Amino acid sequence: MVFLSELNFELPLRNPVIIFSLVLFIILFAPILFNRIKVPHIIGLILAGIIIGPYGFNLLLRDSSIVLFGTVGLLYIMFTAGLEIDLEEFKKNRVKSLVFGLYTFIVPMILGIIAVYYLLPFNLPSTILVASMFASHTLLAYPIVSRYGISRNRSVTLTIGGTIITDILALLVLAAIVGTTKGDITSAFWIRLAVASVIFAAIVLFVFPIIARWFFKKFDDNISQYIFVLALVFLGSFLAEAAGLEAIIGAFLSGLALNKFIPHSSPLMNRIDFVGHALFIPFFLIGVGMLVDFSVLFKGLGALRVAAVMIVVAVISKYIAAWFTQKTFKLGSEERQLIFGLSNARVGATLAVVLVGYNVILGETPTGDPIRLLNEDVLNGTILMILVTCTISSFSVEKASRKIALLETATESEEEKNLTDRILISLAYPENVVNLVDLGFLLQPHKSKSPLYALHVVDEQEKAENSSSVGKKMLETVTRHAAATDNSIIPLTRYDMNITNGIIYTIKEHSITDVVIGLHHMAHEGHHFLGPLAEKLLERTNETIYIYQSTQPVNTLKRVIVAVPPNAVFEQGFHHWFTRIRTIARETGLPLHIYGSTNVLDVMKQLNEEDGAPLNITFIRFDDWQEFLIFSREVRQDDLFIIVSSRKGYLSYIPELDKLPKYLSKYFLNNSFIILYPSQFQDYSNADLKPLENNAELLDKAGKYVKKIFTGS
Repeated sequence: MVFLSELNFELPLRNPVIIFSLVLFIILFAPILFNRIKVPHIIGLILAGIIIGPYGFNLLLRDSSIVLFGTVGLLYIMFTAGLEIDLEEFKKNRVKSLVFGLYTFIVPMILGIIAVYYLLPFNLPSTILVASMFASHTLLAYPIVSRYGISRNRSVTLTIGGTIITDILALLVLAAIVGTTKGDITSAFWIRLAVASVIFAAIVLFVFPIIARWFFKKFDDNISQYIFVLALVFLGSFLAEAAGLEAIIGAFLSGLALNKFIPHSSPLMNRIDFVGHALFIPFFLIGVGMLVDFSVLFKGLGALRVAAVMIVVAVISKYIAAWFTQKTFKLGSEERQLIFGLSNARVGATLAVVLVGYNVILGETPTGDPIRLLNEDVLNGTILMILVTCTISSFSVEKASRKIALLETATESEEEKNLTDRILISLAYPENVVNLVDLGFLLQPHKSKSPLYALHVVDEQEKAENSSSVGKKMLETVTRHAAATDNSIIPLTRYDMNITNGIIYTIKEHSITDVVIGLHHMAHEGHHFLGPLAEKLLERTNETIYIYQSTQPVNTLKRVIVAVPPNAVFEQGFHHWFTRIRTIARETGLPLHIYGSTNVLDVMKQLNEEDGAPLNITFIRFDDWQEFLIFSREVRQDDLFIIVSSRKGYLSYIPELDKLPKYLSKYFLNNSFIILYPSQFQDYSNADLKPLENNAELLDKAGKYVKKIFTGS
């Protein structure tokens, strides 16, 4: 038994239990206290680090444990930036990212070289190295962006891409300057660096996805998946260091490689966010604060002058780069402010540069003191620059994020006034509950406010007690799964004379627009492929129906392939299901390939281009549905195959659709597929669908009719 008198309370604290407890209380209360005085929580944690650190009250040393957790936190920030990025938006903005990366590197380099060379008495190598510190930056304020839910904004996307570019260039400058002073720079050095970098990038971007797809197919344990993701992130970071690059680059590329395997609405994504924001990232911020030494302000004018020049040039150069980016790409003032804020903080790469430069000894003075590439004034000035730039960054990003989030919320509110979409998931078999719920979440845009219902119908004609027990367990599974994804779902249990009636009355009572059901167990063994429940549901309802067979987790799929019948654009539910399919592709990040007749594809292209955020869709002409078995060669095992069907007697119905059960049960047994039945309740008595010789005339007629259906004009 340990008595209180036997505990060691000497400063700095050394008892690991007390240390960890103190840090946790800081993580808990610092954001609360500083948020009350309108100070971003990030600054609160940095200031807390200053107070408890070796240059404050000396409560804690910045020992190996703080450094370890801080390093993990920095890598976590870069990893989540790569993980949360919209890959489609990233691809569309890759040129903008490159331009911004060059702006935010070249402008600080030029201004830095001029200011340092003429205002501070440094030699040329030291001047260039200090200027490279102005060029690099850290996405310290990214958690603020993530908290406001605007991580997919275009300004955030191009800033993240530009961060990697400018940090790589800054670290190459570091390697060149240090190598030059040591005489190690040769052509072999650059060849070795280039080859190692290519090998590293190839492993992370091409090998990691193969390993991830295999792992997620084989293991569905939540803890195992989380540990696996972390292992890949730190392996990628190590490979980056082995290639001669910084670990943060490996963490970011690992995030990009795993992006499509971790949907934003998945339990795994929720766990990654939770652990990072609760533990690792706060540790990193506290560790940054522990670096700050205010005593340098009283060590003479040399340190103050160096710090003043570094802070002014660092802030102004990043603002100019953000302003150039805004004018080049015609961005808004809030987006410029967000770019400036995200790119203004200096921590990771900047610390790497100054510490390496400080440890490079060029010679000795007559008194025996070492002559360093970067002297102590630069080291102290860098610490103050880190504090000031992090503070400005946090305030700027907080302000800009709030404005952008309010603008997006206002837009969403206008859309929600007419929001009528309600998704119902019908539960029958315990083994496919999670897959059906995942599909339900994918049908909704990220953070949608649309209700999602899970229904189990107890058939009173059968053993109600056993069915009720199974249904209760399924609804509990659904509720837990939804909570793990930080989403909400409304569980429903209904007692009825038969299951079909229960589903139909629930659809009417809750104004359901979309119904998700699983393919029944005996689908591939008999003539009733859809099953009696689905057939009756299609006969007696007009809502959009999704019949889903899942053979593997959604996050392990590679493509979404959609087959669309002729005249589909004339259906009432056309725009609705087309939006749903694009949402699936957007949320999963999977390439979308749509097969259909020319008139159908032309209308789809037009609707996609008119969207505020058009997807990169591959449109492929397919006219002859008698050759449907072509898809048995086109659709691979890792694809999601969506067949847009039709109820009999409606405009897009064709006789070939009757053969779908035979084809799917025989040739697509091992594929994940969705049979989609659009909502079809519009009176088409006045629709003239006689074949037209001029395709342009048909397109015009289709467009006018679709517009009439959706706008009523």
